[in-house]
Amino acid sequence: MSSKIKKNILKLKESSTLVINEKSKELISQGKKVYQFGFGQSPFPVPEKIVETLKLNAYRKEYLPVQGLPELREKISRYLLKETGNTYPKENILITPGSKEAMLLTHIAFNGDILIPAPGWVSYEPQAEVGSNKVHWIETSISNNWYPTAKELESKIRKIGKKKNLILILNSPNNPSGAVCNNLSDLAKIAKKYKLLILSDEIYTDLSFDNRYHSISTFYPELTFISGGLSKWCGAGGWRLGFLAVPKKLNKFLLSLKSLASESYSTVNTPTQFAAVEAYEGDYSDYKLKVRGILNAVGNYVYNNLKSNKILINPPQGAFYLMPEFKNSKYKSSAKLCEAILKDTGVAMLPGSDFGFKPKKMLTRLSYTDFDGKKFFRNVSNYNSISEEMVKRYAPNVVEGVSKLSNWAKNL
Repeated sequence: MSSKIKKNILKLKESSTLVINEKSKELISQGKKVYQFGFGQSPFPVPEKIVETLKLNAYRKEYLPVQGLPELREKISRYLLKETGNTYPKENILITPGSKEAMLLTHIAFNGDILIPAPGWVSYEPQAEVGSNKVHWIETSISNNWYPTAKELESKIRKIGKKKNLILILNSPNNPSGAVCNNLSDLAKIAKKYKLLILSDEIYTDLSFDNRYHSISTFYPELTFISGGLSKWCGAGGWRLGFLAVPKKLNKFLLSLKSLASESYSTVNTPTQFAAVEAYEGDYSDYKLKVRGILNAVGNYVYNNLKSNKILINPPQGAFYLMPEFKNSKYKSSAKLCEAILKDTGVAMLPGSDFGFKPKKMLTRLSYTDFDGKKFFRNVSNYNSISEEMVKRYAPNVVEGVSKLSNWAKNL
C-alpha cells in the first residue's frame, strides 16, 4: 500500500516533540516518575483579560475572511512597527492556525532551496520535504552561540550556487538552544548581497531575557517574512493562532499563500481571532516581564547546576530551552544517549540529531518548563529578584530532574 503514498510524504515521521510528550504521558500513566524536559510548552496561564475576551466572543460562528480579521491584522501590523521599526501593512498579514501552518504554506508555495542553521527546529526540514524543497544545513558551534557567521553563510550560498532561489530560516531566540542571535546585521548584509528570502521565525522573540525584541527585519525588511503567534509569550499554544507578515515586494507570494489557505483550512477559528485582537492591542508588558523573569531564573538554575567538565552548556538567553553537550559519552548516537538517560533517570529530553546535528554529536535539547506556571506566576511579586529558593519551591520537578541528570553525567 505504500506505493499509493508520495515518496516525500512516506519519509515523514511524527514530530519528535509531540512523540516525546506522548511517551512521557504514557510512562507517567504507568506510575513512573518522568521529568518532562522534552516538550516545549509554555506553563503559564493566558492573561485573564484575553481569556475573558475569548469567552465573550464564543457565540461568534461566522466565517471570517481567509486572510483573517482585518482588525486583528491591523493590530499585528502596529505591533510589528513598534517592535521592528518596519511597516508590514495589514494587507500583507495572513492569520494562520499557528505559526507552524504559516511556515508550511510558505514551504509549499516556494520554489527553491532552504537554508537551515543547525540547530534548527524539528519541523523545518520535514516541512521543506512536504514542499519538495531541498534542504542545506549550516552546522554551527557553541563558540558562536549556535548561529552561523556571515562568512559561513556566504560560503554555503556560494557552494550551492548564486542562481538558486534560497530561503534562510532564522529563529531567535532559538529552539533548541535558547540562544539569541547577536550578529543579525552581519547576516542581513549577506542576505541583501545575494537577494535571499528570509523566514524569520519570531515565535520566541517576546521571550528574550534582555527584554529587547531582536528581528533581522530591522536590517533587511525588503525580503524578510516574519512568523509569530500566541503560543509562547501568551501561553496559548492550544488556541492555534499565528500570523505571517509578508514583505510588500512579495505580493504575488502572498496571493499564492491566500489561495493555499482557502483550499486547506479556509479560515482560523473566529472567537480566537477576536481574543487575539485584545492580545495584540492590550498592554501586557508586565505579564511578559514576569514570564521572562521566571524563565530566566529557572534557566539559570539549570545552567548553574548542570555545567561541568562532563556537560558543556551556554547560559540561557531566551525562550525555555538549553542545549547540553555530554562529553566522553559511550553511546553511539544522541538518540541512544537520550534513551539511556530516560531509562536511568526518568529525565526525558530530545536528541541533537532531531535538530540537524550529526547523530554522533552528543547534544540534547532540554526544555525547563516542567513546573506549575500558574502557581509560580501568582507568587512572584518582583520579577527582577527571583531567588534560588523560589525556584526550588515552585519548580521542584526541574530541580529534582537536574540533580538526577547531573549525578548521572558524573559517571560518563
